[in-house]
Amino acid sequence: MSAIYILWLRELKRYLRSRAQIVASLGQPMLYLFALGFGLGPIFQKSGNGSYIQFVAPGVVGMTVLFSATFSGIALLWDRQFGFLKETLVAPVPRLFIMTGKMLGGATVAVIQGLLVAVICLIAGFRPVHLSAVPIAILFMILIAVLFAALGTAIGSVLVDMQGFQLVMNFLVMPIFFLSGALFPLNGLPAALDVVTRLDPLSYGIDGLRGALIGISHFGLAIDVAVLCAIAVGLTLLGSRFFSKIQL
Repeated sequence: MSAIYILWLRELKRYLRSRAQIVASLGQPMLYLFALGFGLGPIFQKSGNGSYIQFVAPGVVGMTVLFSATFSGIALLWDRQFGFLKETLVAPVPRLFIMTGKMLGGATVAVIQGLLVAVICLIAGFRPVHLSAVPIAILFMILIAVLFAALGTAIGSVLVDMQGFQLVMNFLVMPIFFLSGALFPLNGLPAALDVVTRLDPLSYGIDGLRGALIGISHFGLAIDVAVLCAIAVGLTLLGSRFFSKIQL
């Protein structure tokens, strides 16, 4: 278990040392929050749906966790390229512990970035319905982070080229985000789009965040938690299987 803690701590220290990464990670969420939040706010309000800032803020937080957790798999390719991964894999510890430590490190960084964006949302005017809902929202952030950190680790274990990783992520992550309901309500969608959003795991994470923070839930918090936990376990097992097959 000490191997898990060491690798988790290493990923966390690497993130905290990189001030440029911290600042850069806030750029895209702020663009979505301010450009869409204030730009589409009057239209959203005229349609009778209330404040768009209130609606989109949980989606922006979920987006931040999604991108950060998934792209944590890039660190796996970076370690492989510079030989650190080889030194880690020859250590007398199960590869499952190594994979778990790296995955939890990426998930922790994603949650930290999500909390930073949540603070920015508060500055922009977002207000949760009640402070007691904040721990539930953090729970959903953790579930989203673990799920997509496992996905990023699984893909990073299969690929050997960083350009290939970026290509796969762009074709995978962007559709996951845009089809999750982060930017639009899930009610009244066309049948085909409704099916796709139900197949998107991030939809349940965003729905959980929105339900906890503003009291609006499409699927129900219990279903959101159950689906996220089931997919997170499945992707963790898949990622551990791929990670165990990495050749030195």
